[in-house]
Amino acid sequence: MQDYWVKQEAGKPLFPDLLWSRPENRNAAGKLLVVGGNAHGFAAAAEAFAEAGRAGGGRVRVLLPDSLQKTVGKVLEAGEYAPSTPSGSFSQRAMAELLALSQWADGTLLAGDFGRNSETAILLEQFSQKYDGQLTVTQDALDYFTKSPITLIGRPETLVVASFAQLQKLATGSGSTKAFKFDMTLLQLVEVLHDFSLEHPVAIVVKHLENVLVALNGQVSSTKLAEDIEIWRIKTAAHAAAWWLQNPTNPFEALTTSLYQA
Repeated sequence: MQDYWVKQEAGKPLFPDLLWSRPENRNAAGKLLVVGGNAHGFAAAAEAFAEAGRAGGGRVRVLLPDSLQKTVGKVLEAGEYAPSTPSGSFSQRAMAELLALSQWADGTLLAGDFGRNSETAILLEQFSQKYDGQLTVTQDALDYFTKSPITLIGRPETLVVASFAQLQKLATGSGSTKAFKFDMTLLQLVEVLHDFSLEHPVAIVVKHLENVLVALNGQVSSTKLAEDIEIWRIKTAAHAAAWWLQNPTNPFEALTTSLYQA
């Protein structure tokens, strides 16, 4: 087997030391900003908030478009609000609030339910360029970057939790010669992830053939699922972001261990 590929089985964490060295005090467990939502829904942000807490995250705050304030204000105490477009998505004017809260945080998770809006697209692209902290991107937030992915996958301190189709689009849009194909065997996917992650600094989490894989700097881990799951990205991204905050110097080990816990 390739020396860059490690396997994690259910009930057998690859890096058990990380489990026993976690901060006991929430104040030492990092600060995470969760961003998402539009006038028609905020389930992704709410789930990410809850799962980050379950993952042992420290302090978590949520930024939503102000079109949701009347709906969510009394439900989500951790909610903060930023300007929205007439259709209820984040507007470009939300940048000030987004940058201010991201400076408070140690990491930011773009959780999803952003809808499809040109102003939101500009906001997220510009934020990814201005923000220099840990950035985790999943669900439809990732769709905003598939046409010009280098903005994201060429950015240090970045994690994408992607569906296989999204990963395929990111690779194609980047001009990569490494092709991700749905009929790949697990071994073939590991080899392509190894090569792709040597080309780009981004960390990748993707699910294929009842395994969830992590790729970063040429290293690849696979975690076998006890049973296949259809809806997995938000929970996975929230746990990964929380673990990464607590182990910033060991991102590959942290992301792999987050899958064991989740």
